[in-house]
Amino acid sequence: MLDINLLRRDLDAVVAQLQRRKNPQPFLDVARFQALEAERKQIQTATEQQQARRNALSRQIGQAKAKGEDASALLAEVGGLGDAQKAGAARLEQIQAELQSMLMSIPNLPHASVPDGADETANVEVRRWGSPRAFDFPPRDHVDLGAGLGLDFETGALLSGSRFTFMRGPAARLHRALAQFMLDLHTREHGYTECHTPYIVNREILEGTGQLPKFRQDMFWVYRGSDGSGEEAAPEQYLISTSEISLTNSVRERILEPGQLPMRLTAHSPCFRSEAGSAGRDTRGMIRQHQFDKVEMVQVTSAEASYEALEQMAGHAEAVLQRLELPYRVVALSTGDMGFGSAKTYDLEVWLPGQGAYREISSVSNCEAFQARRMQARARNAAGKVELVHTLNGSGVAVGRALVAVIENHQQADGSVRVPAALRPYLGGLEVLQP
Repeated sequence: MLDINLLRRDLDAVVAQLQRRKNPQPFLDVARFQALEAERKQIQTATEQQQARRNALSRQIGQAKAKGEDASALLAEVGGLGDAQKAGAARLEQIQAELQSMLMSIPNLPHASVPDGADETANVEVRRWGSPRAFDFPPRDHVDLGAGLGLDFETGALLSGSRFTFMRGPAARLHRALAQFMLDLHTREHGYTECHTPYIVNREILEGTGQLPKFRQDMFWVYRGSDGSGEEAAPEQYLISTSEISLTNSVRERILEPGQLPMRLTAHSPCFRSEAGSAGRDTRGMIRQHQFDKVEMVQVTSAEASYEALEQMAGHAEAVLQRLELPYRVVALSTGDMGFGSAKTYDLEVWLPGQGAYREISSVSNCEAFQARRMQARARNAAGKVELVHTLNGSGVAVGRALVAVIENHQQADGSVRVPAALRPYLGGLEVLQP
C-alpha cells in the first residue's frame, strides 16, 4: 500500500508513476480522491472550530451559573454543536474507509530502473547461463516422457479435475528430491531459516501481502460461513497461493530490532491457484497447475539494503538452476508486466526443449515498503527510530517446473533421464531414472 501522505504531497508525481504501468484503466480516480480529501479537510477544520466554540461556551455556562443567570440558550447551542460533531465524525469515518479502499487497489510504484513497457514484450534480458542442448534425437516434452516415469495426468483429472497431476514412482521421488535439494542449498549455503507454515490463512493476511482484495478470483476460498446453528461465523479464510504470504506476514505488527535484519526465511509448500485470469493458457502438462509445490525465499531488510538483497536473491535462485545443469536466462520485467505489489522484478526463465522456449521458473521481487505498510511491519534502526521494513520474495524455485526442466533437458533417447550430480545424493546415488 502506498503512503497516503505521498498522494497528498505530490499527487501528480504518483499519477505519472502509475501511468508507467501502462494499464488501460487508471488505477486511481483522481477527481474522487481530490473530492474526498477536500471534504476531509473541511470536516476536520469544522470539527476543530466546533470544539473551540464548545470550550468557549462551557466557560460561559460556568460563569453564567456562578452568577445565577439563565444558561439554557448556551446549553442548547452546546448540544447542537455536539450533534454536528457526531455527524462530522460519522462522515469522516466513511471518508477514511473509502480512501483506505482506494489505497488498497493501487499497485506499487515502479523503481526508476524498471524498463517501461506495456507487457512481456518490453522485458529486458539481463544475462544468460548455459546453452540449450543439441540433441542427436528428436527431444520429447515432459508429457510424453513423463508417462513412463509416473506423471499421471488422467488420474489427477479423475480425482480433482483439469490442471492436477498424480505422481508415482520415479516422478514422485524426483519431485521430493528436488524440494529437499533446494531447501538444503538455501539453508546451508545461502543463510535462510527453514520454516513450515500453515496452508490456510485469514483474509487480513492476504491483504497484508497484496493478494486481496484485487486477486480474490485467483484464490481458493475455504470459508463456508455460518451453518445456521447460531454460532458465530468462522473467519474468512483462503488456501495460500505461495508461502510468501505466510512467511512475509510472520513479521506483521512487529517491531524488529537492528540485529534481526536482514531476516531470511525459506519454506517448501504446496501452492493453490484458481488461475481465473489465465483460462486457456498452458493447459497441457504441468506448466500451469491449480496445485503445485514451490520452495519460497523471503527476505526482510532495511530500506537501504533491499536492492542489494534483490540481486542476491536472484543469485540464490540461479544457483538452483546451475546445480541442476539447466540453461536459463534472467529478464527484468517491464512496468506493464510486473506484479501488483512489486517495485522491481526479475524473472528466471529456464530452457524447455519440449517447447523450444524459455519459460518462467522463478520470479524475484522487491516490494519495498508496500507490503510492510499493509502489515505494519517495522524495525528500529541504529539510531532508535522505528521505520517500515522492506520485503522481498522469490521462488527458489517452483518444484514442478524444475521437474519438467530436468526431465526435458536431461532426457535420453531411450526415454530415461540422466540425474544431475547435485540430485544424486537425494535419490540414493541413482544416476539415471528409468521408465
